Amino acid sequence: MDRRELLAYERFKDQAQHYRWQAHEFELELHALRPALYRADQKIDRLEQRNEKLATENKVLKQKLADVTAQLKSKPAEAKKPPAFVKANTPQRVAKKPGRKAGHAAALRPMPATIDIHETVAAPIDTLGHVCCPACRTQLSDVKQHERLVEDLVPSKVVTTCYHTTSGWCPSCRKTVESRAENQPPAADIPHAQLGLNALATAMMMRVCYRMPLRQITDYFLQLQQLKISPGGIVKQIKRTARWMKSQEHRLTLLIRAAGVVYADETGWRTNGKNGYLWTISTDQHTLYHINGSRGKKVIAELLGKAFGAMGDQTLVSDFYNVYDQFDGPQQKCLAHVLRELRDAVARQPELASHEFFRRCKRLIQEMLKLKKQHDALGKAAYAHRVDLLEKRLDQLAQLDWADPDAERLGKRLYKYRGKLTTFLHKPQVDGTNNAAERALRPAVVMRKITGGSRSASAAEAWATLASIMRTAEQQGRDVLETIKALLKAAWAGKDIALLTDLL
Repeated sequence: MDRRELLAYERFKDQAQHYRWQAHEFELELHALRPALYRADQKIDRLEQRNEKLATENKVLKQKLADVTAQLKSKPAEAKKPPAFVKANTPQRVAKKPGRKAGHAAALRPMPATIDIHETVAAPIDTLGHVCCPACRTQLSDVKQHERLVEDLVPSKVVTTCYHTTSGWCPSCRKTVESRAENQPPAADIPHAQLGLNALATAMMMRVCYRMPLRQITDYFLQLQQLKISPGGIVKQIKRTARWMKSQEHRLTLLIRAAGVVYADETGWRTNGKNGYLWTISTDQHTLYHINGSRGKKVIAELLGKAFGAMGDQTLVSDFYNVYDQFDGPQQKCLAHVLRELRDAVARQPELASHEFFRRCKRLIQEMLKLKKQHDALGKAAYAHRVDLLEKRLDQLAQLDWADPDAERLGKRLYKYRGKLTTFLHKPQVDGTNNAAERALRPAVVMRKITGGSRSASAAEAWATLASIMRTAEQQGRDVLETIKALLKAAWAGKDIALLTDLL
């Protein structure tokens, strides 16, 4: 073996020795990694099984998606259902041509009763003294005269009146007396001027009738009338005016207690951040508001009097709130509330629309309301016969058993009040719904939304007093502003006039 071969052999031996040591290290490393490799192998098996399961589910979902897509393509797209607090859109109706139909007289503003100012508007004159065109100065032909009526408002201003009065001590009455003009409010020792009759009446009407916020009223007086008054000053004047009107409120209470038909209802009203209730009792000519922290039966008993309806010649129309059941006289329960209950139940469960109870009850109530409108057209005998048939259908509907909780609940209500659901069919002056009381509450509800209620019990009582008087004046077709002024002047003069009891 020569030297070259010997060197190659040595290199081969060294390389083989290196590979043996490397293989030994790999065996040691593999021995150390064998548990981890086992765990990884088990995890791979689990992931493969999970992957197969997800692949199967994905296939099923893709098939469902394809089915739903096919259904959507075959049916028109439906709008997403809005939240419960969002009112549904009103279905679009066929647009009608605006205005009255052909042949009907035009609805125009009435002609002015008097003409206060006559003003002559001169036309341009040319050099020859003839009427000419203002643009090109050409002489006009067929010249005519016209009368153009324009109604406008006269800018108002504050008028300050200084009343020079005389006062003295009366030893007989044991008090100081002072002379007073007819339109002068009761004297008050204050450094600034008092509000006069027109300002007081206007402020009361803006607050109660038009439901304006206090700061907007102050802005109106400051910007248009140049009269500065604070919101607190308006509140104080509202309370003073309500005290002057207390006798009128008491008279309204007595008139309503003596009425033949009374409509009653209540709604929420917050006073100084605390929950309370606004009650209303009304007739076709009078309305009384009352704010109280309670919704119990004592409140309505105090308003109507415990003897209300005891003689049988008075009828109370209300909803199904059980505080009204304490009165013994004839009653009429609001049929619109029953229809509303039926509609709400069907809205919650659309399948109830085909339920026998809901179909029959809705049809029966609609026929009862329709029959009342035909009272004058039908003869007395025919009308009484149809009323008798409707009452028998009502009794039958109330006594049957229904396989639905809502139907059972409403059926029990019909059975409980079956004698108070048809009173309006026997008394022409009684309405089948309580809409009169709800119409009386509607302005108050708008006021509540604007103001959030009252800041104090005294403010709530004052608002209820003024609202009762103004609502009554509106019902009687009176000029509300003039009515307030007349009542104020009577109160200042110590007279207790019965203006709101004298119907027009």
